[in-house]
Amino acid sequence: MIRAHVLVCGGTGCTSSGSNGIQEAFKSNIDAFGLADEVKLVQTGCFGLCALGPVVIVYPDGTFYSRVTPDDVKEIVEEHLLKGRVVDRLVYSDTGSETDDKVKEIVSLGETSFYKSQNRVVLRNCGVIDPEQIDEYIAMDGYAALGKVLTEMTPEDVIKVVTDSGLRGRGGGGFPTGRKWALCAPNKAPQKYVVCNADEGDPGAFMDRSILEGDPHSLIEAMIICGYAVGATKGYVYVRAEYPIAVNRLQIAIDQAKEYGLLGKNIFDSGFDFDLEIRLGAGAFVCGEETALMTSIEGNRGEPRPRPPYPAVKGLYNSPTVENNVETFANIPQIILKGADWFTSMGTERSKGTKVFALGGKIEHTGLVEIPMGTTLRHIIYDIGGGIPNGKKFKAAQTGGPSGGCIPASLIDTEVDYDNLTAIGCMMGSGGLIVMDEDTCMVDMAKFFLDFTVDESCGKCTPCRVGTKRLLELLDKITEGKGTLEDIDKLEELCNYIKANSLCGLGQTAPNPVLATLKFFREEYIAHVVDKKCPAGVCKSLLSFEVDKDKCIGCGKCAKNCPVDAITRTDYVAPGHKLASFAIDTSKCIKCGACIAGCKFGAISKK
Repeated sequence: MIRAHVLVCGGTGCTSSGSNGIQEAFKSNIDAFGLADEVKLVQTGCFGLCALGPVVIVYPDGTFYSRVTPDDVKEIVEEHLLKGRVVDRLVYSDTGSETDDKVKEIVSLGETSFYKSQNRVVLRNCGVIDPEQIDEYIAMDGYAALGKVLTEMTPEDVIKVVTDSGLRGRGGGGFPTGRKWALCAPNKAPQKYVVCNADEGDPGAFMDRSILEGDPHSLIEAMIICGYAVGATKGYVYVRAEYPIAVNRLQIAIDQAKEYGLLGKNIFDSGFDFDLEIRLGAGAFVCGEETALMTSIEGNRGEPRPRPPYPAVKGLYNSPTVENNVETFANIPQIILKGADWFTSMGTERSKGTKVFALGGKIEHTGLVEIPMGTTLRHIIYDIGGGIPNGKKFKAAQTGGPSGGCIPASLIDTEVDYDNLTAIGCMMGSGGLIVMDEDTCMVDMAKFFLDFTVDESCGKCTPCRVGTKRLLELLDKITEGKGTLEDIDKLEELCNYIKANSLCGLGQTAPNPVLATLKFFREEYIAHVVDKKCPAGVCKSLLSFEVDKDKCIGCGKCAKNCPVDAITRTDYVAPGHKLASFAIDTSKCIKCGACIAGCKFGAISKK
């Protein structure tokens, strides 16, 4: 009889930290202690707390072990699983989890501040079930929504429920999902398609990957439901080849669904047929745009097409097509089972439901969070994310990746939903949320995202191909201390031209990081061109390194660390010291920072 379950995170983040070795260590130790008939070992998808991986959860008590190593496993098996004694030193200690007498309190995953405010709809099964076992998905009401749709509902009923739910596309644009399906349904054609965009090319975004790794059947079920609603019998999941774990688990899930009769001919004896295939993307960011994605599936170079006609009329292989991303589809089974009113009870008036964000950057708890639409940025960053490390001040948050904008500290109480972000010049995007502290240069940040966009432009239209390159050149000029006030005006003018004239969403949104930083941090641009200073001390061309001769004790470590011999001893001996101080030759200095990193006395500063 199974009395305990050990769940080991098998998402990409924990796998890269060695969770496969932990899985093997648990297996061998459970066998060695004779517990194979009492303890079940499960490799799950991502739990969300990526910064604390590898993560292990022991049920039924829900003990949450973090940063586990293979060397820790024997102790957990012997002490916790065999003797019933929790290994305190490995238990995650949440903020406020210690009592007055400083005894560590055992905190289950659901009791952590990271999880308390979340409402896990899309991520409901991630970190809970074995994603490679269809029976575990079925045990969590999996495929019940499909059964309901095929036996109790008409296609029109399905579209009405999705429309009434207010679900909007989670891939970036926020187009109403029900309306998209309704546009496709009446169009007659010998073949219609359902396409899932699992390309997810934004830097710092890994929401869709985690759903595919942790709950692939939710996507399959939703795509079959969509196919029934719009009259499509064929589906494609376009997923990045750089997601090998996700691809492997999705293929296993597809094979299992076919074996159970949930994909293929005459599903549930309903007379409805639907089949599904995976198509691998080659890492082109532009293929996140729906028409470029479809062009790539067809075997051609991934370039966007002019619209209209829209995919609902003429999409994949010139046939009517519905395209949504992974997160959008993952909401569908729960909406069908629980109803539109249940979904509309979450979120705001025009942004219903929840949203998954990938928290990254300068924040304590990096990872995945799913919160109701309308949650404030302050709550996300401080109550869920744990705030900014090292006592630094929050400066801004970048939403929407290279296509998005930044939310400054002055707007930290903004309620995060589609309309509020658009109103301040940002966008939801797919859900990347990069947090920046006071040490971030906003001009350099805009340059980082624009550099990415320049590399990823497909080159089909001139405004994007040439315009973004010219923008990047202007930003390079400014960060090198060669810019002028006229260059700032040129930046703004060129941004507006590119937005108005580019062919697809990539080009139209490429200037957003520049426009947002100009709007909220214009003084930093002015400091770069007028004062020739980078206020954050990031842009190397505008930095100078200096030794405080009175703090320098003359140890010489900075000179030893300098790769270009730019630091030499002087004749000056500071009061109270025995050795002469050092000085930096700015003509030789390459501004690598090795001297600062090596000085224990704070005698070197950058200005």
